[in-house]
Amino acid sequence: MKLYIDENIPYAKSFFSDFGECHFFSGRTVSAKQLTDADVLLVRSITQVNEKLLQLNKSLQFVGTATIGTDHIDTHYLQQRDITFSSAPGCNKVSVAEYILSSLLIIAQKQQFQLTDKTVAIVGAGNTGSAVYQRLTALGMCCKLYDPPLQHAGDKRDFCSFEDVLDADIITLHVPKVTEGEFPTVHLFDEQVLNKLTDQHILLNASRGEVIDNQALLKQAKTGVCPTLVLDVWENEPNIEKALLPHVEIATPHIAGYSLDGRARGTEMLYHALCLHLNKEIKHKAEDFLVKPTISEVSVTQNITEPLLKRLIHLIYDVRRDDALFRQMIDQDDGFDIMRKTYSERRELSTLMVSAPISQTQLLQSLGFNTNVLQER
Repeated sequence: MKLYIDENIPYAKSFFSDFGECHFFSGRTVSAKQLTDADVLLVRSITQVNEKLLQLNKSLQFVGTATIGTDHIDTHYLQQRDITFSSAPGCNKVSVAEYILSSLLIIAQKQQFQLTDKTVAIVGAGNTGSAVYQRLTALGMCCKLYDPPLQHAGDKRDFCSFEDVLDADIITLHVPKVTEGEFPTVHLFDEQVLNKLTDQHILLNASRGEVIDNQALLKQAKTGVCPTLVLDVWENEPNIEKALLPHVEIATPHIAGYSLDGRARGTEMLYHALCLHLNKEIKHKAEDFLVKPTISEVSVTQNITEPLLKRLIHLIYDVRRDDALFRQMIDQDDGFDIMRKTYSERRELSTLMVSAPISQTQLLQSLGFNTNVLQER
């Protein structure tokens, strides 16, 4: 078999070399001519998989995306050609949730407030939104969920109205890109909605850039009455609106879900799907290839406070590193994509074993840490 694989999918050679020849490509520039003889195509979110890309190929039987989102895949076209498709739902939900945690702890410290004093509206209650909800409620924050599609589908959780979303102190977006139908998300936060927000709001977007009208956001930011912004995703990536950057508190190049653990999980999910498609035995798992992190164990001898929690989380992931690097690199040619391609190893909180008093272990586990009960002396 000939497998064509995005060069940014980690451990792909280790997982897939048993199936045949592995050919690696740039996800942003891959062409139809490159894929003429592909039997398997594995991509990430920057590759538009459609008739234009696959028009010269007659042998393709499996397409996989190592991402939660699938808006870059023309699934109807794949169905017409009887090409099996698989994605990786939930693979990076932990990574995104930890990105939100890291960001909010930084903003809380800078603006001198306690997270427990704030109300959060989580827009999108799927895999990622639910992971964010779990962690923020564990902190003791008041969280509201907004997800009309799930609500209409019969999800039994309590959902709020969009007016409730705008009343929250913090709004974090975790929806797919939906362009049509009853519940579109493109420009869900348009000029009219953005004008209802003030400089007392905090707005985070780690979903899709098109959910916020970036030009309307820039217009509002120039008035000086703008929410505190955390933007990991942007309209027209990689050619983003750079004029927004001075108005954004934390800015990153679509890497919220880029933990090594989450990306490896996505690769493993595609590997399982391909094994199922070809009726092959599953021989590999992500933990076979992930190396032990540099810092793997710490001890905490006191109750977990917000400042202590910030130190623990930032021991594993401090989003300020990515923000600083992004601002430094964005003016380089292809800076947006270069940072994604060369992204420094980032692990998840589960790679840290925290020994703590038994009264503190439940909180730590809810946030994603592994725990040991600290033996009293």
